[in-house]
Amino acid sequence: MFTSDGANLLTAIVPLLKLLSIAVIGLILAHPGKQIIPRATFRLLSKLVFALFLPCLIFTELGESITLENMAKWWFIPVNVLVSTAMGFLLGLLVVVICRPPPQFNRFTIIMTAFGNTGNLPLAIVGSVCHSKDTPFGPHCHSRGVAYVSFAQWVAVILVYTFVYHMMEPPLQFYEIVEEEEGLEIEEVEQSEDVSRPLLVEAEWPGIEEKETEHSKSPFIARVFNSISSLSQSNFPDLDLSVETSTTSPRSIRCLAEPRVVRKMRVVAEQTPIQHILQPPTIASLLAIIIGTVPQLRSIVFGYDAPLSFIKDSFEILGGAMVPSVMLVLGGMLSEGPKDSTLGLRTTIGITVARLLLLPLLGIGVVALADKLHFLGQEDAMYRFVLFLHYTTPSAILLGAIASLRGYAVKEASAILFWQHVFALLSLSIYIVIYFKLLSHI
Repeated sequence: MFTSDGANLLTAIVPLLKLLSIAVIGLILAHPGKQIIPRATFRLLSKLVFALFLPCLIFTELGESITLENMAKWWFIPVNVLVSTAMGFLLGLLVVVICRPPPQFNRFTIIMTAFGNTGNLPLAIVGSVCHSKDTPFGPHCHSRGVAYVSFAQWVAVILVYTFVYHMMEPPLQFYEIVEEEEGLEIEEVEQSEDVSRPLLVEAEWPGIEEKETEHSKSPFIARVFNSISSLSQSNFPDLDLSVETSTTSPRSIRCLAEPRVVRKMRVVAEQTPIQHILQPPTIASLLAIIIGTVPQLRSIVFGYDAPLSFIKDSFEILGGAMVPSVMLVLGGMLSEGPKDSTLGLRTTIGITVARLLLLPLLGIGVVALADKLHFLGQEDAMYRFVLFLHYTTPSAILLGAIASLRGYAVKEASAILFWQHVFALLSLSIYIVIYFKLLSHI
């Protein structure tokens, strides 16, 4: 398929250079010294991506590609997200042991190593790779790639709004320090009417400040399971004891009483923001799956002679603005530069090396092993490429939003995301070249 190493190198690097050039434009437009376009405009653009461009892209491409048969064939995509996250989690533990970050950032270090960008950046890479006549992935490259990436987002979103949300809560033993530091930051934000809020905070979750709850910036789980006496019982809903004591039989009291551990787990579950999963991109994915897998509905929306094909076409036009908009927002985010971080240079390097250099090596092995064991179910180079991207992308920008929501390691998340996205150009180029070399020998 490829005639030389030079062809491999160009095929891998040119798509990334396309994305880089768009990001550089965004960086220039948002540069603090010039501010040709104000930061508020980038926030508005981010909201358009989140609420309009991305859902339209997902709906048109996933809905046209998804069928019940394809869903059965694509079972390894969500499994691969779990495998890549588990491997990143183990690498994060290794970074903690070797680099020894400040104790209050141990969980933060693990999370930033484990959870990569499975949404916007892979979609941008797929769009750029397929934007060529000599793409190695064949016809309908873009549609298939977007469908695969969209199908993977379900698992990642559920993990972020459940597991990551709770792991990013401020550590109990350092809560007073974190609370004091973040309190100053919140005051600054209120005084400046949100102008000083880092752009990355809203890059993948616009309107995050409206999602804060009573316990979002406190070590809620630690307090629940350690039974902190300073917290009032009203904060932790309990059973009505009068109902329990009104029963006449001691045996019925034992049957009706909820075990303490179960009660604590219930309280934590009630504070888990599972409702945030139903954001515009996930709603678009759900609608695409429902319509795409029901032949009667599919014939109404998708197809040249479908009665509602004009709606699908209009969504497709809007979805085309997703990739350039995302890269412009990323450039605006990078223009802010790294924030002051107390994480330490050694830990910052450790997370970056583990996420961008070591994990992709493991990813090559996992995808190759899955292929050898016939887990992938179909001979599609784009399918394997998307699986490989799960291991190669930098940490998810959404983690910066979660850090802001929990009031924990906000500046550290900003610094890590900045440096990872800077060095991702080099690491992605290296590993995409390696992938294309492997592809040429298949």
